[in-house]
Amino acid sequence: MTDLLSALRDAIGDEHVLTEEADISPYAADWRGAYRGTPLAVARPSSTNEVAAVVRLAHEAGVAIVPQGGNTGMCGGAIPSGDGSQIVLSLGRLRAIRSVDAAGGTITVEAGVVLAEVQTAAAAVDRLFPLSLGSEGSCTVGGNIATNAGGTAVLRYGMMRSLVLGLEVVLPDGRVWDGLRSLRKDNTGYDLTQLYIGAEGTLGIVTAAVLTLHPATPARATAWVALPSVAAAASLLPLLREYAAERLTTWELVARPALDLVVDAGLQDPLASDAEWFGLIELAGPFGASVDDDLERALGAAVEQGLVLDAAIAGSPAQRAGLWALRERVSEAQESLGPTIKHDVSVPITSLDELVADLGVSLADALPGIRPIIYGHVGDGNLHYNLSRPVDLDGADFVAHTDALSKIVHDATAALGGSISAEHGLGSGKAAAAAAYKSEVEVDLMRAVKDALDPAGLMNPGKVLS
Repeated sequence: MTDLLSALRDAIGDEHVLTEEADISPYAADWRGAYRGTPLAVARPSSTNEVAAVVRLAHEAGVAIVPQGGNTGMCGGAIPSGDGSQIVLSLGRLRAIRSVDAAGGTITVEAGVVLAEVQTAAAAVDRLFPLSLGSEGSCTVGGNIATNAGGTAVLRYGMMRSLVLGLEVVLPDGRVWDGLRSLRKDNTGYDLTQLYIGAEGTLGIVTAAVLTLHPATPARATAWVALPSVAAAASLLPLLREYAAERLTTWELVARPALDLVVDAGLQDPLASDAEWFGLIELAGPFGASVDDDLERALGAAVEQGLVLDAAIAGSPAQRAGLWALRERVSEAQESLGPTIKHDVSVPITSLDELVADLGVSLADALPGIRPIIYGHVGDGNLHYNLSRPVDLDGADFVAHTDALSKIVHDATAALGGSISAEHGLGSGKAAAAAAYKSEVEVDLMRAVKDALDPAGLMNPGKVLS
């Protein structure tokens, strides 16, 4: 290991190979403190060639690599094991925006570029990069690709998988695959680009990407609505599409307990309704688009059909920001309740009401007094079904129920043909659980891909596949 560390220092500079506990500590745990490991060292290369050098040296020494971007993940996908045998490879110094092609609708960026910086670079040429997450000020493009990130605009633009045209990847043996192509059509065999999206660094390390830009959408119409039920929220989706078509960008769902949390934290409830379910709707279009009229007509029809009880439409950018805050600050507000057992599940949209009804009963039976805090992307069938402890239960005792409660959530999701991870990935936290809900054939295919590309098993071991 001494020889390996010396070779790494020669390759990328002594100051960028960290081994002291104080230096490696920020890379050893996730942002929530839910996952913690002990890296052998942290390598901080500044270019694709330096990434390749680090991977090649580690491969020759038989040492595992754990890629890490902004470290904002939810499932421990960027955290090393606790045995001090793995190198964390931080991509934080790969920060170049290599090119912006407004006419062609592409931007080429390195893996360490923060998502918000991509959005800003797109806006500077009157274009839109539509991926939008709560962590967009700190998460990086590499991590977004590795986890196939979703967010609040998937309904219109799709997940990260739909926004990537080409990749540059360092392979497990240190070779570099240059797939940075901006082609919309390339029918010449296996789609290698898609193979690496969502792979969480287990097949190679993404160092750069060609991303798709969309026309800017300065015209926005946003509403906060009270709903009679989850079923109504699902039924509202086709009606919104009927009136708004492709301008429908966001359709989010928030349960009453989640809204109460953000109101208690100081936000204003625009409706003061006694409804149990609420939603955030946003239409977006080019300058001069009639999104306000489209939204008002859609809401009028929804009220007539009994799908919406009441609505507040933003009349200014400040009011729009206020409505968005009701949705975006739920996770932060839930911290006031103590430890959270987080779930990120998806089911067919028409099954959302059944999922919520089934889990409401089964979770209460398993742990009386449990407080589900439910919110998510109803337009995608994706709920963040986060659980807070009963008021009379100690936090540590509550966390001890994690496996049993998660199994209840996952079983109910699987029974409806859903996924136990809609947009957060698997990491180490869900790898074993995911295998339990996949068919033997599916797991065998995934293992065959892993064995073919990383036969030594040195790329982010223990993630995705347990």
